[in-house]
Amino acid sequence: MARAAKTATGQRRSWWGRLRRLLRYRLVVPIKRSQHPPEYTARGVAVGVAWALTPTVGIQMPLCLATWAVTRRLAGWDFNVIIAMAWTWITNVVTLLPTYYIFYVTGQVMLGHFDDLSGYDEFVGLWHRHVGEEGPGGGAEGFWIGFWIYTVTLFKGWGVPLMVGSLPWAAAGTWLSYRWSLRIVRGHREHRHQRRLARLRGEHPEGFIAEFIHDHDPFHRRDGNGAG
Repeated sequence: MARAAKTATGQRRSWWGRLRRLLRYRLVVPIKRSQHPPEYTARGVAVGVAWALTPTVGIQMPLCLATWAVTRRLAGWDFNVIIAMAWTWITNVVTLLPTYYIFYVTGQVMLGHFDDLSGYDEFVGLWHRHVGEEGPGGGAEGFWIGFWIYTVTLFKGWGVPLMVGSLPWAAAGTWLSYRWSLRIVRGHREHRHQRRLARLRGEHPEGFIAEFIHDHDPFHRRDGNGAG
């Protein structure tokens, strides 16, 4: 029994480790490697997160593309659309149910419907009836058919609370993701710059010593042109 429990724990940790590596490779590494200005990249992350935190799973990537086309043409506001579409995947098959449930509960509270908070089990049951084991078969095609049925059914019963409840999360996620990604990109570039300077100091120490003496020599700093 103890060995089985330890094996299960190890499998969960292994799965979590693989997921973290995948997310880092797909989401974090591209923004660090981007050659565009940090603000351009950060805006892409913010737009992707903004659409990800709305109940529009399945059409979020096209919505990012539409946002890019409209804002670029009408407002001159540009962002990295590839990065944006990648970041919509923070809501996916794994995170969909808890995310939608949080939206629903938030929306009900915002609308004052405190006595009409359906339980999380009802969400899970609806998913299984239309998408999971009880839903249509047929591999990927059957999955997406069931997913569409689930989405339509969900919006018929809970559409308004879902949409209303997603708004504060989308607003907060947009601002936080912009600030976070901007800090990540700038920090990465500063770190890379410092590493390059350290390497140059090691290769050409005499040049850096001469520059230091020049900058800190009081005779050079006495006036603007170095005159005594």
